[in-house]
Amino acid sequence: MRVEGANILVTGAGSGLGAAVARHLAQRGAHVAALDLNAEAAAATARATGGMALACDVADADAAAGAVARAAEAGPIRALVNCAGIGTAARVVGREGAMPLGDFERVIRVNLLGSFNMMRLVADHMSRSELEGEERGAIVNTASVAAFDGQVGQVAYAASKGGIVSMALPAAREFARFGIRVNTVAPGIFLTPLLQELPEQVRDGIAAAIPFPPRLGDPEEFAEAVRFCIESRYLNAEVIRLDGAVRLPPK
Repeated sequence: MRVEGANILVTGAGSGLGAAVARHLAQRGAHVAALDLNAEAAAATARATGGMALACDVADADAAAGAVARAAEAGPIRALVNCAGIGTAARVVGREGAMPLGDFERVIRVNLLGSFNMMRLVADHMSRSELEGEERGAIVNTASVAAFDGQVGQVAYAASKGGIVSMALPAAREFARFGIRVNTVAPGIFLTPLLQELPEQVRDGIAAAIPFPPRLGDPEEFAEAVRFCIESRYLNAEVIRLDGAVRLPPK
C-alpha cells in the first residue's frame, strides 16, 4: 500500500507515538486524519500535518463510526494506525486490597476494545473500497513488549496489549478475502512525553537496561516501523517487537 497520496487514519494522534506517526506519514505525502480524545491535541496535529482533526472516544461505537465517516470524506481510507491507549500501574492485590474492577475495565476498554472498535469500522469501510493493485488497505495496531514481559503492576496493561497481539492473526485471516492486511508493532521503552517528565538520571537508568542500542526509542523509529507495515505488501499477521532487544524484568 502506497503511503504517498493515501488517506490514513491515525488514532491517539494528539501526542506521543501517534503524533510521531501522523507527522511521519504526512511528510511522505499521506493525507492524515488525526484522531484523539483531546480535541485540542488532535487539532494541533492536524495543523502540523495539513490533515483533518477528529475528536472522539475510540471505544464509543457511535462516535467512532461518525469519525470514520468524516475521515472517509477525504477519500477511501487506505490505512488505519491504532495508537490510542492508556497505561496504569496497580497491583492486583495491593495495600488497599483488591484492585478496583473498574480500573482494570478502563484499561481494557480504551486499549483493547478501542483498537477493535476502530479496526472493525475501518475494515468494513475498506471492504467496500476499490482495489489498489492487489489490496484494499492495511491496519497497524500498537501493542507493547508488556504483552510478553508484563511486570508487577502491569496486569491490566499487559492483558490489554496481549489481546491486541492475539487479534493480529485471526483478523488477518478474516480480512484476507477483502485484500486487507493486519500487523502489529510492539514497542519497548520510547521517549514519549510521559518519560520526558522523569529526571534525566532516571531516564538514563532505564536506558542502561536496553542491550542495543542502549537508549530509549525515538518515536520517529516507531513511525518508520509503522510505515514499513503499511507499505510492505507481503507482511501480514505479523507482530514486530521494536525494543532494542530489551526483556522487561519482573519489577
